[in-house]
Amino acid sequence: MFDVIIIGAGPAGISAALYAKRANKSVLVMYSGESQLEKAHSIDNYYGFVGGISGKELYSTGIEQAKALGVEIANEEALNVAMTVDKSYEITTKDNKYEGKTLIISTGNKKLKPNITGVDTFEGRGISYCAICDGFFYRKKSVAVLGNEAYALSEAEELENIVGSVVILTNGLPAPETDKFEVITKKIKEFSGEQKLNKVIFDDGSCLELNGVFIAQGVAGGVDFAKKLGIVTDGNNIRVKEDMSTNIPGVFSCGDVTGGLLQVCKAVYDGAQAGLSAVKYLKSIQEKGE
Repeated sequence: MFDVIIIGAGPAGISAALYAKRANKSVLVMYSGESQLEKAHSIDNYYGFVGGISGKELYSTGIEQAKALGVEIANEEALNVAMTVDKSYEITTKDNKYEGKTLIISTGNKKLKPNITGVDTFEGRGISYCAICDGFFYRKKSVAVLGNEAYALSEAEELENIVGSVVILTNGLPAPETDKFEVITKKIKEFSGEQKLNKVIFDDGSCLELNGVFIAQGVAGGVDFAKKLGIVTDGNNIRVKEDMSTNIPGVFSCGDVTGGLLQVCKAVYDGAQAGLSAVKYLKSIQEKGE
């Protein structure tokens, strides 16, 4: 059991880790895939670097700094988050499960809405982004999961014991390795229906009749995790208070996923505040004997 689990290893997540670890808390940082920061060729407006610094170098240096302080780092993709019966937080990866007394979501803002005709039209009327949240509404019905990576398989597994049938759509991308689900790799032309989604039309003119599609492209983002826990969101952002706390006790968020100025300086501040707030929360529950 960790005191603090942080999903995301960018400036916000690492800053949170540094402050929580310096308060003598056990800290785990989880991350996977390429960060948006790593794609920045040069950062010239961040304090302390006269000639600028590449995003890739800043990102890797931050992780090494956290390791040097004693923060545990797991290069694993978080597939699911859930609150346990004792009000701690369990994060599931492909091979492991981790449990923390507090959770900090600092995944950046990953906007992975597919560019397919009908997505906006049928959001909330057949198109969903959260299996745990909305699977109940599709009991014994036919649904599809759109995606081709581990996160899509995780969402399909979440749905299989609720719905009637699940198929995975990759929209032209390679099929994931699975022997549990039917996989259709054809390119999607549009989502169709009248009042609600009832059909997927492919580029080759063929159709798939169903009742719902769950979007799970790429890796899970902060808002995906927020929805699973019942955290209030504003569009693609997680809603936080000034101390970076969410509406769920013990869960904090920081960095780009909370909106505002999408800059390293803001992410570092957010992370520091989130780390300190997590420490304060841990002290409060210890004093209450929870």
